[in-house]
Amino acid sequence: MSGTRYMTAQEAAEALNVSRNTLYAYVSRGLIRSESQGEGSRERRYHAEDVYKLIERKQGRSNPEKLAQSALFWGAPVLDSELTLIADGQLYYRGYDVVQLARTETIERVASLLWTGNFDQASSLFNNSYDALTQYETMLVHLEMDGAHPTPMQAMQFILPIAAADDLAALDMRTEAAIKTGARVLRLLVSVVAGNVPNDVPLAVTLQQGLCPDQPDARPLLDAAMILCADHELNASSFTARVVAAAGSTLYAVVTAGLSALQGVKHGGHTQRVEAMLREVDTPQRARQVLVDRLQRGDSIPGFGHKLYPDGDPRAQALLDLIAEYAPDHEALALVSAVQDVAYNLIDQHATIDLALATMGRVLGINNGAPMTFFALGRTVGWVAHALEQYQTDRLIRPRARYTGPSPVMDGEG
Repeated sequence: MSGTRYMTAQEAAEALNVSRNTLYAYVSRGLIRSESQGEGSRERRYHAEDVYKLIERKQGRSNPEKLAQSALFWGAPVLDSELTLIADGQLYYRGYDVVQLARTETIERVASLLWTGNFDQASSLFNNSYDALTQYETMLVHLEMDGAHPTPMQAMQFILPIAAADDLAALDMRTEAAIKTGARVLRLLVSVVAGNVPNDVPLAVTLQQGLCPDQPDARPLLDAAMILCADHELNASSFTARVVAAAGSTLYAVVTAGLSALQGVKHGGHTQRVEAMLREVDTPQRARQVLVDRLQRGDSIPGFGHKLYPDGDPRAQALLDLIAEYAPDHEALALVSAVQDVAYNLIDQHATIDLALATMGRVLGINNGAPMTFFALGRTVGWVAHALEQYQTDRLIRPRARYTGPSPVMDGEG
């Protein structure tokens, strides 16, 4: 795909090999977005992403094999899901605008929505007064004493298989039982991250008390971050989770697999690259020089540009707005604002959720991997939701590969 975001009518029509009238018909049917060139111009420009998607659809109809080949790389949808819709630059969970959910709901209620289809079961799922971590704390202490010093992500992956051995109820993967297992898994992971704090309080309160105890008003911000990260359709970790669930594994294994995929630098691990860049910039005045230097040496600018949101990631803007309301005078906001302005001028791209999570970590004083931790806790809700859907289909996910190696050696040859 070309790097340009817009095309003229002539360019779009030529790319599609259609007349201008047909192009206008595509626009009227909602297949291609168009917008004014600006004040004083009667010409319109057309979203290149939509044009290329339409080309891919046409090629798919004439060449199904090629369509299947491209489906794994931001291509055509490969399975049905009732969970998440990404459309017209917006994100929805079961029909609810995620930006609005982040402002009005808790992670428990959004988990109930994604897992059950309504908000009503949040209290019964999460208001159980049980200590999710105590019996495993000794193991984590021993790791520290042995000099391992695991990150929160590593600690979560260490605890999950051990907890799975103790939770025989997780072997029941029928929907009602699995939903309760999902709640136990999420509570456990929050406890691993937050440490030895009461577990009979809301999840965001547990995190606030454990990670930023001097900021009691941070709960809504923590809820919002997890809600905005809860699901994002068939991203790498969620697809991994579905494959593991399709194989008949428990939710403990599903979430362990999701964590493994999330840590990749092309997925949730990208937040660590953003953190490193912000440390390099250090002050608003250095933003332009640092970003120009990165481009000149062939590096990218992490935290900007999302294939599904050419006009900007709504999750990023929502979280950045909430951070500004929470701490309007924090120095991190001036730094990130300068980085945003420079990046847009240099590469014409908007911030992603990764930049917003790194900003929140700075504002709350819990950086060094915390942004990816919040990402993981929120996305755990989505992994469980995808697993629940997959359990109901009772079908193994098993695509075929196109063999491109040497031909088989026949008897007598060689």
